[in-house]
Amino acid sequence: MLEIHRIPVLNDNYVWLVHEPVAGRTAVVDPAVAEPVEAALRRHGWTLTHILNTHHHGDHTGGNLALKAAHGCTIVGPAADRDRIPGIDVALADGDRYALGAAEAEVFDVPGHTRGHIAFWFAADRALFCGDTLFALGCGRLFEGTPAQMWRSLGKLKALPGDARVFCAHEYTQSNARFALTVDGGNPALVRRAREIDAARARGEATVPSTIALERETNPFLRADDPALAAAVGLPANDPVAVFAEVRRRKDSF
Repeated sequence: MLEIHRIPVLNDNYVWLVHEPVAGRTAVVDPAVAEPVEAALRRHGWTLTHILNTHHHGDHTGGNLALKAAHGCTIVGPAADRDRIPGIDVALADGDRYALGAAEAEVFDVPGHTRGHIAFWFAADRALFCGDTLFALGCGRLFEGTPAQMWRSLGKLKALPGDARVFCAHEYTQSNARFALTVDGGNPALVRRAREIDAARARGEATVPSTIALERETNPFLRADDPALAAAVGLPANDPVAVFAEVRRRKDSF
């Protein structure tokens, strides 16, 4: 049902334009800046009705107020961080559901990167908008949360169906792959994926969206409960939070 378009902005951000054709609703997910969104709306002939914010960072909310002033759209964001979402109208928390016309999203609280991060899961369309919690082959830096929080948050996303498409907010995949190989280089699926990513980027192609199945197989931040990864970082296999924390620590200084 949903028509989803990628809008590359800034250095490596992806803003997502989401159109629901039955009721004619159009949302933009995490608009860093307004003008590329306006250009995309003009190109498609759509009217902006909603902004969906996953978290408060300026490269996700910087276009909020200009777009709201131009279109009168409804701004939807995390209840746990409502005081830092510019122009917010609707605040959502874990387990809430939100309708974009005939399409419905389930909301997950996924703190760790920030204290009030949410993800939108449109199950019927197998579309997950996860901001900076989960990346292709990575996860967000822990600015305001703990490793335990982030591991729990990633667990919610990891449990989604394998064909769930992961519409994350940055083109970090190639650098993430280079790091992933340093901690999980014995994973043949990762080696193969890294090679494919290099080829795609050499052709100027985007690597997002990914899928949950692919992330479960190759993303070291989702594999902290795998004994092979624990052994690779020199930790026991019975403490995935410790393994996750060690992988995150290594990524932060990579």
